[in-house]
Parts: sequence; C-alpha cells; structure tokens
Amino acid sequence: MCNEFIWQSRDEKLAERGFSDSDIATIRTYRNEARFLRALSYYHAMDLFGNVPFVDENDRVGAFQPPQIQRADLFQYIEGELLDLSPKLLTAGAAPYGRASQTAVQSLLAKLYLNAEVYTGTARYNECATYCEKVINSNNFQLDDVYQDVFLADNNTSPEIIFPIVYDGLYSQTWGGTTFMICSALGGSMVAADYGVNGKWAGNRAKPQLVQKFVDSTEDSRWMFYTTGQQIDITSMSTFTQGYANPKYKNKTKDGLNGSNNATSAHVDVDFPMFRLADVFLMYAEAKFRTGDEATALTYMNK
Repeated sequence: MCNEFIWQSRDEKLAERGFSDSDIATIRTYRNEARFLRALSYYHAMDLFGNVPFVDENDRVGAFQPPQIQRADLFQYIEGELLDLSPKLLTAGAAPYGRASQTAVQSLLAKLYLNAEVYTGTARYNECATYCEKVINSNNFQLDDVYQDVFLADNNTSPEIIFPIVYDGLYSQTWGGTTFMICSALGGSMVAADYGVNGKWAGNRAKPQLVQKFVDSTEDSRWMFYTTGQQIDITSMSTFTQGYANPKYKNKTKDGLNGSNNATSAHVDVDFPMFRLADVFLMYAEAKFRTGDEATALTYMNK
C-alpha cells in the first residue's frame, strides 16, 4: 500500500493531474510519511525474519516473484531512507497526533542502530546514542507521571508518546491491535467491565520468571498483575487460571470513564504507543553502557 501511494504521488503524476502548488506540497508530505511507514515495515521484517522479499514503488504488484534481500543490505536501505526523511517530515510540534514526525524518524534510527551489530556485524552504539539525544533534546516529550496512563483509552493526551498506532472504538475497529491486547489478557475471575470491555478471551498470561522480577522486588511497585484465583506456575497453556494475568491496557480514561464503544462490542480507544520517550531513555542507557559510560546509563535507567 505504501509503495502504491508513493508511485501514484510522484512528481510527474502530480503534474499530470493538475494539483495546485499547495496541494502538491501537502501530498509530498504524505508521500514522505508513506516512505517512513514503508521503512518501519521493512525494519520489522528485517528484525523478525532477516532476509525477506523486497519490492519498492517501481515494482508492480503481482508482476513477478520478489527477490530476497540480505539483512545487511536491507539495513542499508532502511538507514538511507530514514536519513533522507529526517529533515523532510513535519516537526513533532507541527505534526498532527498519530502522524509520523521527524522525532519518529529519529526514534526508529536509534532502534535501528541499537542492534546494528546483529543486523550487519558492525556495532553502531554511538549513532544510537546520537539519535536518542536528538529526541531527548527536542524537549517535545516528557515521561508520563503515571505509568498506567500511557495505556488507557485517552492515552492520546500522554506527553510521552512519540508515535502511536491509533485505534478508535467507533472509527478504526479491529479484532487485533489493542482490542486484542486488552481482551486476550482477561479471564478467570476478572470482570471485563473493569477494563472497559464486555468480553474476556482468556489468552495471555505472564510467565513466572516475569512475575518474580517484580512481585518480590522492593525497587518497582508499578506491576499490574492480576492474582486473584490465579496460580503463578503454568503447566497447561489452555488453562487461564495458570499464570498471573497482566492487564496493562485498559479501555478506561484517566477519570475512570469507558471508551467510546464498550456497549455492543469490544473495540477500544486505546492507542498503541509504538515509540515513546521511556523507550528512547532505555535505548540511550544501553548504548551508553555498551560504550563505557555507566554513569549516564544509570541516570537514564533511574529516570
């Protein structure tokens, strides 16, 4: 879909179709955002699978069997696209909520460089730190004072989210996305209405190893495991009461109100925070730690 939009919005096509100069400027911005979304998709493909089929806007859909690109070559392609796009997208202050900004590009570059050694064989931690600093020093985002608020129905108001996948119970419905992330984490004695939905899908639970990192710790009390009627060990994957539930996302607002569509379906208003400032802090901490600056690493871990 990104490739097709990029193809249809190239300059010669815009000239043929008689758009005004202001329309052309707007469409070019959309085109660059589509290039970002394509780079993001290829990043996920590269990260998850390594060598994947590759097509760009010059390849027609269904015309041939796409050739496989090597992981290191795809890394270079994604890096080149993002470096070119970084100054071309809207600034974080100008970009409407839910659309990619320069800061979203910088966040993805940081993520790309963090694991560059895995993708290419060459570590790029200094570049990771550089792009984390660009995000941090832009001062467009702040850590949310309340951890839970980042995962609620009105998390579009969170100061922490850099780039969300936007969901709306009325206007962007899906049985995947955050609808899945909420409903799949509910089961057993849990009350669906407490989470702003009307269904419990009895799916995801936490492994004991995750639970033990938090429940027995005095360092961090923000964990949100549901333990009533649940046992910590899992011997049967299909038995929901085995394993602690981990209902991080809720289709409720900060004021405790339900999302827009909880009466007749489970579709939710919770946006998925794909990039957020806490993630950038953690990437920065790791990059600094791996290059020997443990003091800075500790500072950003503590933040």
